[in-house]
Amino acid sequence: MDDSLAILRRKQVQARIGLGRSTIYTKVAAGEFPAPVKLGGRAVGWLASEVEAWIAAQVAATRGETTSRARGATR
Repeated sequence: MDDSLAILRRKQVQARIGLGRSTIYTKVAAGEFPAPVKLGGRAVGWLASEVEAWIAAQVAATRGETTSRARGATR
């Protein structure tokens, strides 16, 4: 199976990113989180690769801010 096309269901996404259902959908609506893929009549899922990329971007943004603040505080 191609891991880039692996699908995560909502509860798996929630556990992976630590955010609740309404926050996930709010972020999707705002364009701040990947949109789900429709799997059926009432079923959706997220591409694992897109969720992982979002997590990596959050870490990079946080690390960049932390590093900048730490440099500014020591000068």
